[in-house]
Amino acid sequence: MDDASVNEWLGYAKSWATHAGAMMLEAREKTSFSEQYKSGHELVTSTDLAIDDYLCEQIKQTFPDHLILSEESSPDLELATHSDVPVWVIDPIDGTINFAQGLLHVAVSIAVYYQGQRWVGVVHAPFLGETYSAVKGQGAWLNGTALKVSGRSELRNAIVATGFPYNKDTLPDLIELLGRVLEHSQDIRRNGSAALDLCAVARGQMDAYYESVKPWDMAAGALIATEAGAKVGHFSESKQSWPTAINGDYLIAATPDVYHLLLDVLQVSKK
Repeated sequence: MDDASVNEWLGYAKSWATHAGAMMLEAREKTSFSEQYKSGHELVTSTDLAIDDYLCEQIKQTFPDHLILSEESSPDLELATHSDVPVWVIDPIDGTINFAQGLLHVAVSIAVYYQGQRWVGVVHAPFLGETYSAVKGQGAWLNGTALKVSGRSELRNAIVATGFPYNKDTLPDLIELLGRVLEHSQDIRRNGSAALDLCAVARGQMDAYYESVKPWDMAAGALIATEAGAKVGHFSESKQSWPTAINGDYLIAATPDVYHLLLDVLQVSKK
């Protein structure tokens, strides 16, 4: 992949993410959004849909031959699995509940996946004034400053981020897993945005993160974390047939030393 193409993708992704962030700010300031639920329990707001429309329109106009994998309008994972053209993986609002509740951990996430790899990742958090970005092989950045994971090497002293799904069917297993992680780590944080949790690992605010999420939740953040020096992988065999680079099932990201220690804890029930 040539640098000119990926840097062009990055430029557009940052511009579109910034505009999407402005849409979030305006919607919250004016309280001009409505709420509804998908599948009876998953919140989506009119701002999610408006930003999705905006991003999809921009991508289609600028790159008509590319494909889009979006949480709201085109969540067809077969597009990414069998595509031989770049796929834009977007989440118009990662942290929808936070957005609706007036909390700050909210972001738009935009990634480009192509030929089995993540090439570009942008996570823009408008209420925090933070724009994270990365290009494969070129490092990760926050508002123009290079990112690097923490130097944490012991799980016992690590702060670990995680999250929980809307569907509560697997809650007993998740609580049991949480208990093991809490027992072996310094503490747990649950901020409500997978994309920003991965970015927190990239900048050293968190030492590790684990959760099962969808491709649009993690595609950009996983690249940013990797480019900042984190090890990113999976702590169990995926139940999904998603491409590895955008497979958020049983996702784990951490400093290199903490990664293996946390992996052992997460896999203890399988030994």
